[in-house]
Amino acid sequence: MHIPDGYLSPTTVIATYAVAIPLWVYGLKRLKNTLNEETLPLIGALSAMSFIIMMFNIPIPGGTSGHAVGAALIALLFGPWIGFIAVSLVLLLQAVIFGDGGISTFATNALGMAFFGSFGGYYMYKSLEKFHLAPFFAGWMSAVVSSVFIALALGIQPLFWSENGQPLYFPFDLKTVMVAVVGSHILAFGIIEGIFTQFVFSYLKEKENHKEAENEA
Repeated sequence: MHIPDGYLSPTTVIATYAVAIPLWVYGLKRLKNTLNEETLPLIGALSAMSFIIMMFNIPIPGGTSGHAVGAALIALLFGPWIGFIAVSLVLLLQAVIFGDGGISTFATNALGMAFFGSFGGYYMYKSLEKFHLAPFFAGWMSAVVSSVFIALALGIQPLFWSENGQPLYFPFDLKTVMVAVVGSHILAFGIIEGIFTQFVFSYLKEKENHKEAENEA
């Protein structure tokens, strides 16, 4: 889902940064209040895991790629604001070091994968919390809502920014991108994200419960 430089109009870039910057400021304050000697290692490890799984990009029709993100998992464990900041930092490192996603499109990528991915997954989990497969559906929803935002950001480009019928930036129309990007995340990448979230979340919760039982004994 990483959008490279040159795919979005300057208007889109400015608008997404204007939205993302105050969200980052608030999220960093929440992160500061969350970090301690117990949470820091796990948040760091999960962020590193997110970095790794996002490097496995699979090109899909419609001009972008599909992959797991890991935002839902961090959001379930530490809250959506922490998930937003952690995945945003991962996306920034990928853009700066590996050129995976652009600098101009960083805010758009962060809003899609980090913000909507974290909050979409978190609230899906909360609505299904009493069910065993709630983490799976949280991961699936995280991927789907992220893909919807990314598809919208790409698909509106030829609608608003064309010259003599020729797109100035991203060339594919909204319908094409929605079918390709969102469809692939509903049917494939979302399921992968769901399985990943279910497995790791359940493992960490079981480990936490075992540790608590040992402390009580």
